[in-house]
Amino acid sequence: MPTTACLNCIIVDDNEINRLTLEHLVDLTPELKLVASLPGGLEALAFFRGGGRCDLILLDVEMPTLTGLELAKLLPRPAPAIVLVTTHRDFAVAAFELQVVDYLVKPVEFARFSQAIGKVQAQRPAVLPAAKIPEPAADLFVKVGTKTIKINFDEVLYIEALSTYSVIVTTAQKHIVYLTLKALIERLPFAHFVRVHRSYIVNMRRIEAIEDNMLKLGPYEVPVGKSYQDEFTRHLRSL
Repeated sequence: MPTTACLNCIIVDDNEINRLTLEHLVDLTPELKLVASLPGGLEALAFFRGGGRCDLILLDVEMPTLTGLELAKLLPRPAPAIVLVTTHRDFAVAAFELQVVDYLVKPVEFARFSQAIGKVQAQRPAVLPAAKIPEPAADLFVKVGTKTIKINFDEVLYIEALSTYSVIVTTAQKHIVYLTLKALIERLPFAHFVRVHRSYIVNMRRIEAIEDNMLKLGPYEVPVGKSYQDEFTRHLRSL
């Protein structure tokens, strides 16, 4: 059966009393989980630029340096749902232009707060229970010399391109495979094998240390190419 997911939310308000009031309202609402309570727009912007994510922002409008309306225009896309919280009703037009979900006037009463959260939930799709996706088998058959052998890719540290063939380096030995690196990576059904250099694919699960764009995998070191650094960092964060 579809279910309504819990909403991760943040509070952004420069007034401490107002933040504490909103924190209390969030605490009274089982559909919400507070992940951050921040004293201003700059702190909220740093939260998102540092990789923070949420489903909902309870956002004060009038704040120094960076107002709530200015922050809303700088949010990453897709942006979280926004519920504006302010002492004035004069921002209704701006709120409409920003397509915020609701607009609360302080002091916020619990009944009105719950109504706003209901609107946010109504805009979110129902979540179906996640189906289990089977892990791909760790073994793969590759041709090595005149033989076809089975390699357990859990034991592979990295793969190196050498001309028209590749070298698969495991914890125990090296295998020369008569496939290019491009052809080999197309056959790998493992998301944790990532190309980090024009000549190298690494097993992200086998990285022991990173120093000066060099990856340590067992007794070996593999460089991260400049043009691959952003992609490598993205995969590293997802582990």
